[in-house]
Amino acid sequence: MTKKTDDAQPEHADKDFLAARFDEKRPHLRAVAYRMLGSLTEAEDAVQEAWFRLDRTSTREVENLGGWLTTVVARVCLDQLRVRRARREEPFGVRVPEPILSPPEGLDPEQEVLLADSVGLALLVVLEQLAPAERLSFVLHDMFGVPFDEIAPIVERTPAAARQLASRARRRVQGQAPAPDRDLNRQREVVGAFLAASRNGNFEELLTVLDPQVVLRVDLGEAGGGASRLVRGAEAVARQALTFQRLSPYARPALVNGAPGVVTMPEGKPVALMGFTVSGGRIVAIDILADPERLERLDVTVLED
Repeated sequence: MTKKTDDAQPEHADKDFLAARFDEKRPHLRAVAYRMLGSLTEAEDAVQEAWFRLDRTSTREVENLGGWLTTVVARVCLDQLRVRRARREEPFGVRVPEPILSPPEGLDPEQEVLLADSVGLALLVVLEQLAPAERLSFVLHDMFGVPFDEIAPIVERTPAAARQLASRARRRVQGQAPAPDRDLNRQREVVGAFLAASRNGNFEELLTVLDPQVVLRVDLGEAGGGASRLVRGAEAVARQALTFQRLSPYARPALVNGAPGVVTMPEGKPVALMGFTVSGGRIVAIDILADPERLERLDVTVLED
């Protein structure tokens, strides 16, 4: 039997230290996973899987814990994206990702970390349309500054090929997901004008706040046959907005991924969530989630007075 020396540390002390270090990295890992998967639930699962793998790994083999964990989370997310595609889980057309809901007054510190770099619904919708390897390369490099030399082994490509994947993804993001205006109060004014015009049935006023190339996306989930609705152009979107009149009494203001939005809650139960992207002083995208399954997971208590 090996004699235990006086200065030997009990095994649980090492575990506690490792768990504490992991918790320090958790906000960053959740941010990576959310951008990769567009789902808070799946992001939490990916981060938890990283902990399981770390718990089974000798820490002597890990020189850079943050980099190692980021790589593990990225691999888990990449596998999940590939499974989605293989099983055809994604509906044809547009899928509105799982949103992050906050009270209209502002984000809490944890949400601020999660949503750094203005990760709005419009951006996530475009990321959903990328091939898994493109999405990973873009997210890791452009959003978190991971070098292509480190991305290449994850996507099983050369660094040059990984750079090309990120470049293709970047072009799609820049072309389809305009950067939102930085002034949140100005965004609120524009969205408020849209909601008032919709409530009052004022078609002309709607046209003044909608960008000519505005895009409206509606995700009905499997309850709607796995369908999504895509409407383009100010006049078509304005006509669609007039149909929201009957629901306006039930609309509760909120922040949706850090931008102005509303949750429609007749009898206190969410039936639709609407997120807006305001760029150049006009609404360029409206994303509506009307999937009962994902709406049920929303914590609407944050909107209580």
